[in-house]
Amino acid sequence: MSISKTRQILIDVARQMFAKNGLEGTTMNDIAAASGKGRRTLYTYFNRKEDVYSAVIESELERLSDKLDEVAAMKMRPQEKIVELIYTHLSQIRETVVRNGNLRAEFFRNIWMVEKVRKKFDADEIAIFRRVYAEGNEMGEFDMENVDIVADITHYCIKGLEVPYIYGRLGHGLTDDTSRPLVAKFVYGALRKGGL
Repeated sequence: MSISKTRQILIDVARQMFAKNGLEGTTMNDIAAASGKGRRTLYTYFNRKEDVYSAVIESELERLSDKLDEVAAMKMRPQEKIVELIYTHLSQIRETVVRNGNLRAEFFRNIWMVEKVRKKFDADEIAIFRRVYAEGNEMGEFDMENVDIVADITHYCIKGLEVPYIYGRLGHGLTDDTSRPLVAKFVYGALRKGGL
């Protein structure tokens, strides 16, 4: 079995254990035993439990990043793509947090650890927004003087919506289907020519 496959197995097992028992309720011995790889193998890849936790978060963010890349590659107008990127980001974050059970509490309790791991993902997401905004400028759909600042603002606004979205506190009971036209109207109004 390859090194990367073994490491991924350890991460997958750890994610399941963290989801079931939480970070504090899971030990390195638990992960080693559940993976069937043994302590020596586990310590070959990770020095401590927090390193495993960071790798789990990183793995989850890679899944989200892959989804955003798929959306960015779609053939659609840049304005539509921005709305799709927003909903993909929020829905994937919610799915990840819900799917991971007890890991959800750890995610919010250890937000600074998560933020440290998120730096690469954040930079990649901002780069996607920059590309879509630049594409919109080139097509004449947008008229932005500074694509970089608009991409930064978009990313941090979406990031700020994550917790309310996860807990269903955004839109007072609106579903994604009923909120999407409202979000699109807001986004299109802000991005239309002369809007920025």
